[in-house]
Amino acid sequence: MYPSELINFLEKLISENLKISTMIWGPPGIGKSSIVSEAANKAGINFIDLRLSQLAPTDLRGLPVPVHPQNEQQQGTSKWYPPEFLPRDGKGVLFLDELNMAPPVMQGVAQQLILDRKIGNYKVPDGWLILSAGNRKEDRASVFEMPSPLANRFIHLEIEANYESFKNYAINKNIAEEITSFLAFRPKLLHSMNFAQKAWPSPRSWEIANKLFKKQLPLDVAVGEAAASEFNSYLNVYKRIPNLEIIIKGKGKNINFPKQISAQWATTTGLIYRSTDAKQVKNVFGWLIDKSTPEWIQLYASDIVNRFKNQNKLSELARFVMSDPEIIKYFKNFENILNK
Repeated sequence: MYPSELINFLEKLISENLKISTMIWGPPGIGKSSIVSEAANKAGINFIDLRLSQLAPTDLRGLPVPVHPQNEQQQGTSKWYPPEFLPRDGKGVLFLDELNMAPPVMQGVAQQLILDRKIGNYKVPDGWLILSAGNRKEDRASVFEMPSPLANRFIHLEIEANYESFKNYAINKNIAEEITSFLAFRPKLLHSMNFAQKAWPSPRSWEIANKLFKKQLPLDVAVGEAAASEFNSYLNVYKRIPNLEIIIKGKGKNINFPKQISAQWATTTGLIYRSTDAKQVKNVFGWLIDKSTPEWIQLYASDIVNRFKNQNKLSELARFVMSDPEIIKYFKNFENILNK
């Protein structure tokens, strides 16, 4: 399951308020917590992220406090006071990350919360869903095996890295266009675990690399030497692409589309990032139709739809698209979205 598919699945769980014990599996660094957070954010509900491997059982269960006896029956009893970070009301997602990295005793406490929706004197509010996530044993994570009877009580969603999903996330999060463009050219480097290295490329480490890149710091400390070396070589190509600002302004008549494939990726991605209104989109389309080939025009069209959708500007884009017969043919797959 790709990240975008997982978000759609989780949005359905949330909208239908389906309280199904759900376990999300995936390699380290793929962005499991970010995906769940995005699904909650899209639904307009709260999000609480707990890393179970860093908690003790009392952190989740709370502490027992003696009850002041009102009668003989209450002699020697206590009440559990739950931690303040657990939700008390409203709607949201309680995300229990690194479930299978927690010690067995901690897992037992968490399982009571997940399956029974209560623990000690605490009960999960009706408007809250509980989602869990864990790392896979084959990724050499220090995990504890989930017993088969327990595993059978969950639905299991396995996630894998996907560039298209990351690209949409990257554009919304303002990750440098150079990084997004590079990963379009070398999508296998989006997530490439190297057990011999401490640093290796993943969606999470590329997001860290983005912060380093914007401060002109070396990227190898985040994504490893090999990926950083390839990225630095790609930057030399990026410096030789056409002046995108001139194209966006509609003055690119004398500028040709690059012939080198890496430069074609860089040019198209850069134009996607920099097209912020319908007039600019129109200028870019005119240039691409005149200078490039259909596959690059189609790539630009699909990404522009996603970008304008995320910015709640689809109506602006639709008015422009529907008025130009030459351009509308590249939006055939998006007519249902644009006609809303």
